[in-house]
Amino acid sequence: MKTLGIILARGGSKGVPGKNIAPVAGRPCIAWTIDAARESRALRRTVVSSDDARILCLAEGLGAEAVRRDPSLATDSARVDDAARDALRHAEVRHGERYDAAVILYANVPVRPAGLIDRAVALLRGAGCDSVQSFARVGKHHPWWMARLDGDARLVPWTGDTLFQGVFRRQELPPAHVPDGGVMAVTRRALVEGVPGVAQGPHAFLGVDRRAVVTSEGDVVDIDTPLDLRIASAVLEERRERAMSAARTPHARPGPRPVATRTKGRAA
Repeated sequence: MKTLGIILARGGSKGVPGKNIAPVAGRPCIAWTIDAARESRALRRTVVSSDDARILCLAEGLGAEAVRRDPSLATDSARVDDAARDALRHAEVRHGERYDAAVILYANVPVRPAGLIDRAVALLRGAGCDSVQSFARVGKHHPWWMARLDGDARLVPWTGDTLFQGVFRRQELPPAHVPDGGVMAVTRRALVEGVPGVAQGPHAFLGVDRRAVVTSEGDVVDIDTPLDLRIASAVLEERRERAMSAARTPHARPGPRPVATRTKGRAA
């Protein structure tokens, strides 16, 4: 399965201006995603799609292939799938080859677990599904504990007809998952041609048969607020310190093998 990695990195952002090149653990945010794509064994090639000249220049400086995105595909209302299809077309024309699938990676997600991209592509290929996304387990922010407030600040159940569904201990909540933005792998058919029977809407490009790879708490951090920048930096610094500590720790050498003895016909 020929798979193209597409890193989406538009220049504009209201929550955190310039977040795709903001410093995270001493490096531009996008650099961590470029590293993740480079370390993947499943991606044949990776391109960075952006409307921002600074991002494109930085991406090329980091050894990535740049695709200039039309500004109309980089507005607040522009759709992810439109930008991904544009990058796919550019890559196919430039290299004269057709890809079977695309892996969409957001440049504002500097924290991912090792091997996440390859896990998603392996499931996409093995299951023959339309798409695979990474989903995180929901903890205390469970949908059963969500509520709406009416005009008088009165609590109204978000789902069902009972507030909090009668559950007060987190351990008793049923498993629930939410997309975390770590990876999105999709077949060319679903992305470009469309899958018959899929409901139209912003997620139609994910097809009908959608699967998930599950991540753990803290495995993925996407940057939406200034606080996210600090959290991502802390996580990556901790990973770096653990790696350096492991590298400094001398490997234990095996000691002499014990000599077996025998007493009165039985092993001791």
